[in-house]
Amino acid sequence: MANRPKRRNPWLPHEPSATATGRVFLIPYSGCGASMYRQWPRRRDGVEFLPVELPGHETRFAEPNFETYQELAKSMVIGLEDHLDVPFGFFGHCGSALAAYEVSAELIRSGMPAPARVYVSSEVAPQDGPAGRFLSMDDAGLGAELAKLISQLGGKPSAELIELYLEVLRADVETNKRYVMPEPYRLSCPITAIGWTEDDEIPFSTMGGWGECGETTSVLLDGRHHRFIEAPEDLLDVMCSGLSAA
Repeated sequence: MANRPKRRNPWLPHEPSATATGRVFLIPYSGCGASMYRQWPRRRDGVEFLPVELPGHETRFAEPNFETYQELAKSMVIGLEDHLDVPFGFFGHCGSALAAYEVSAELIRSGMPAPARVYVSSEVAPQDGPAGRFLSMDDAGLGAELAKLISQLGGKPSAELIELYLEVLRADVETNKRYVMPEPYRLSCPITAIGWTEDDEIPFSTMGGWGECGETTSVLLDGRHHRFIEAPEDLLDVMCSGLSAA
């Protein structure tokens, strides 16, 4: 009987490496898919960086979008459970930092392998939100932000592309607005809260609440809100050293 081809994991556009010494799962920013991490290296110092594709986004556009970060977390742990065999972490920026926190909480509560570290960038702690100017924008404002982001990612914004992504972004923004967590679950794994010196979206000074969500190290890096897209060396250093310590 012929061997059947291995079924592709819809959560992971790239197959994880069997020789990796660590993994960081990269959760996309609101309105975007895994391709937003196209500038990131596949691997650095034995640690591989794995963009995650979310339901309702890019290659999974035909699937229903998630309505809560808790719902997303429950399905994500099932999709990733085969690849939690080395020290691993989650990285999320802005709204996706809340998804990174919730998937980590779900793993710990369910007795599955816990992350070695959770990296949250440009986002207030769960009990301090919802926060961010996107939450009060109308579709015209969100469309203008999408056009800028698509250009930053190297694409050419068109009316058709904006309309397509606007539906996804609006759904993600509504998920963020529904996320109210006055008494957050305290993680047993450490958190690294990453801010940016020129971030006028979520100032570093507003991120102090993460200490209530777990043992937290705060790091301030140079750059604006979207600098993470470029996979800057100082950010990669923070992430690789955090997993190496595990």
